[in-house]
Amino acid sequence: MIFSSSLLENAVNEFAKLPGIGKKTALRLVLHLIKQDAEEVSQFSNIIAKMRNEIKFCSRCYNISDKELCNICSNTMRKQEMICVVENIRDVIAIESTQQFNGIYHVLGGIISPLDGIGPGQLTIDALVDRIEKEDIEEIIFALSPTIQGDTTIYYISKKLKGQPVKITSIARGIAFGGELEYADEMTLAKSISNRIPVENFIVSGN
Repeated sequence: MIFSSSLLENAVNEFAKLPGIGKKTALRLVLHLIKQDAEEVSQFSNIIAKMRNEIKFCSRCYNISDKELCNICSNTMRKQEMICVVENIRDVIAIESTQQFNGIYHVLGGIISPLDGIGPGQLTIDALVDRIEKEDIEEIIFALSPTIQGDTTIYYISKKLKGQPVKITSIARGIAFGGELEYADEMTLAKSISNRIPVENFIVSGN
């Protein structure tokens, strides 16, 4: 692309750094902003900057939060004895959209993937084990994407929890093996949560 303005070019280049945004889409977004009132654009940029500077991670479950505890962990109406273990924050949003889960969460920050250089030490697994040892947790529900890496992570954590008086289950395999949890439709995801199964059932059977 050839630009008549370095300001325009710089803005397009910055937008193009966002995931899934190519140069053409970035140009459309920038041109849209140019058409808006300066006050609206200023508000847009201030909100983004405020979000980045003030956003926090829940000290308990590692979900995104405005305070030390996220609004899910601090909600006394939710089942504090039931933890749903997910890979990332997008999965929390996906499950919350089903309105079928009323427990709390634990965000691992990824899954074990040696080929990508991600081991247990890069995830919040130790924090999860610590929660189970200190809190009155009755059930752990694994809601990880049904991939080899996801199953490896479940197996590893299950071994770490051996001997703990906690029920360990996983969402049912209504989601295709190799699929990403966040892309599952809400009905399929809701049924997978409702029809969860004991972890040892699919670890032994090998899917």
